[in-house]
Amino acid sequence: MSDAEQELARDLGFLEAYTIGLGTMIGAGIFVLPSIAADQAGPASMISFFVGGLVSLLAALSLSELATGMPKAGGSYYYVNRALGPLFGSIVGWGMWAGLTFASAFYMIGFGQYLLPGLGQYIDLLAGWGDLGITVAALVMAAFLTGVNYYGVKETGALQNVIVITLVGLILAFLGFGASSGPSIGEFNPYGWPAVAATVGTVYVTFIGFEVIATSAEEIKNPSRNLPLAMIASVVTPTLLYVGVMFVSTGTLSLDALVESPIPVADVATAVMSRFGMLSIFGLEISIGSLGALAMIVGAVLATVSSANASILSAARVNFAMGRDRILINWLNEVHSRFRTPYRSITATGIITLVLIAIGVGIGTLAEVASFMYLVTYALVHVAVVVLRRANPESYEPSFRIPTLLYPVVPIVGMLACLAVLVQMAIDWVPAELGIGTTTLTLPVTPTPVGIIGVIIVGAGLLWYHFYARERALSESLVGEAIAPERSPVADGEGRYRVVVPVANPETERDLLRMAAASAHAHDAENAEVIAMNVIEVPQQTSLSQNLAFEEERVERQQQLLDAARDIAADLDVGLRTRAIVGRDAGSAILDVIEDEDADHVLIGWQGTRSARDHVLGSTIDPVIGRAACDATLVKLGPEGGRAEGDIMVLAGEGPHAPVAARRAAEFVSASDDASLTLFNVQPPADDDTGEDLIQQGEVLIDELAQKAGIEYMTFDTRVEVAENVERAILDATDEYDTICVGATQSGTVSQAVFGSLPENIGEHADGTVVMARGPEESPMSIREAITRRLEV
Repeated sequence: MSDAEQELARDLGFLEAYTIGLGTMIGAGIFVLPSIAADQAGPASMISFFVGGLVSLLAALSLSELATGMPKAGGSYYYVNRALGPLFGSIVGWGMWAGLTFASAFYMIGFGQYLLPGLGQYIDLLAGWGDLGITVAALVMAAFLTGVNYYGVKETGALQNVIVITLVGLILAFLGFGASSGPSIGEFNPYGWPAVAATVGTVYVTFIGFEVIATSAEEIKNPSRNLPLAMIASVVTPTLLYVGVMFVSTGTLSLDALVESPIPVADVATAVMSRFGMLSIFGLEISIGSLGALAMIVGAVLATVSSANASILSAARVNFAMGRDRILINWLNEVHSRFRTPYRSITATGIITLVLIAIGVGIGTLAEVASFMYLVTYALVHVAVVVLRRANPESYEPSFRIPTLLYPVVPIVGMLACLAVLVQMAIDWVPAELGIGTTTLTLPVTPTPVGIIGVIIVGAGLLWYHFYARERALSESLVGEAIAPERSPVADGEGRYRVVVPVANPETERDLLRMAAASAHAHDAENAEVIAMNVIEVPQQTSLSQNLAFEEERVERQQQLLDAARDIAADLDVGLRTRAIVGRDAGSAILDVIEDEDADHVLIGWQGTRSARDHVLGSTIDPVIGRAACDATLVKLGPEGGRAEGDIMVLAGEGPHAPVAARRAAEFVSASDDASLTLFNVQPPADDDTGEDLIQQGEVLIDELAQKAGIEYMTFDTRVEVAENVERAILDATDEYDTICVGATQSGTVSQAVFGSLPENIGEHADGTVVMARGPEESPMSIREAITRRLEV
């Protein structure tokens, strides 16, 4: 399935986006947490809610810039992965997924508590079920909401609208009646400010709703306007509501009564409304206080459903985005052909939520773990804003930016605030003794259970990256570019297409220059220019001038190569300049020439495979392929007469560089009188597809590749095969062609050393010419390279 077929439809307007976020943030937290917060910090817990809102507002500002700059499904995961690389992307992706599934389970248990013990006061059928009944109710509703999200986003948005509008009305009524009853607060801060600070972490689960909006950014209409408005509004609104609810609650009930209440807001409503006496309905005398409590219980049931619904939706989008970036298995990347939802991601999220409910994880632990993981995420989000601003990649064009007066204050203060709350959650400031055998080790602080679970989840993300995602992930860190931003290229005014060709072997020189000329002519027939260069490498122990003085033979051979290049260029009717270089490292010298010439393409000879030493220590071509800011082509030359001539085959896959390989092949065909072009695709068999369907899928992929490469106007043959062993089928087919063109893979050198890569396997297996091509921007600057460059300035 092509990438284009996996785009999620934009079905959410401002109201839907706002209610998805608000629905999570006025969910179970506002109905369950007042008793917990009051127990920890008393009436001053309203300050904890307010501080949590401020921390979230800072994160919402950073997220608004990021999401309008890159409106993609996945939210914070996507931005951190793009800015800081797949290592941190794996940590955040797993953390967000875990946080949202823990939060979903928290909301669903809250649903069970309000449905059975709460409504059980009024409906005998719901009374007396105990903890088992709560668990069963939570499981049933979680399964139902998973099905709703599986079916489609529009249905989810409609459900959110109804629930949230009802909830806002109920809470405003609660605040209005509560304020009019004259709440009176006794001692405001009985447990001290450290307790208030610690309570911020406990209640923070209620503030993750705006992240749900960011994770659905790819589905929001007009994201440049609707997305930041929805996120900021979804933070400000519930923050004010939380402070008001805590003010009314702590001013209406005694602190002991509030702490002991399993349904605190309902009990507050009973106390507030009881002053209105009794109401006669059909001859029955009903307490208005009981009606108020019933209304709040129904609201709590709706709120917990709303919260879990939004969290399952968001978690599925994170899962989907991780699969799209190959941090998770591609199997999770599938979009339903009818509903257009990432149904496998939704199903996986629902299953994990059900497991957390079934095994009996405590409701408090679920809430705090969710808070912990999102604070980790937001701390890295603030870093991502700074990195993307400084690196300024082409794909980052935010329509909303943090105002100049607030940048970089917002991301810096936001990150420090997240870290401060995390530390407060992760440790208790009391010494702990750890027994190891007969030895007792005294620790200055005591790790909390939440801190331990959070560290385990972060560690799982690190291990997953190391053992799975490291060799598969598509993105790489932009931290290097942020440390030492690249200067924007300045046009030389000549408008020439330049191809750099390092030459070292007289036997291959002509063919490499001929291929470079074909590429140059295809782009700019009149002003095309080839730069032939040769590098004499000199060890560190020898000065460069000393080498020129005593290595006359090597210098003479260099001049002969470049003189021959001029003669060859005259035959090819292409402009040529030569560069004779003496340096320490050939790869670095080639990169310097590419930058100096503002080259569009570098074409390098290739042996088709590398020795074990090259795999471990690298080779001359590694830094060029990894850092060249232009197209790069490696050529392993076959027998004469079949070097980018004769029958040319392009391996048509879904890799990011397949279009570049197709363009390269088209250039060779255009420069030859008798060359033919075939686009070849291999489809693995599938249980639910017939062979004919797979052939059709392959043909569609080939047509899409031709359009991406811009060669649909050319005459070419298509060939699709279905095979269990895809690589074996490709290798067998290479024997039938003179030249094979393949896009570069994403595999790193470690995996290639152990398993090899497909281009290397083709290069080693095929007797003909093998061309491996990639486009620009393959690998951003490493942090070490960036620091080195910064120190050189």
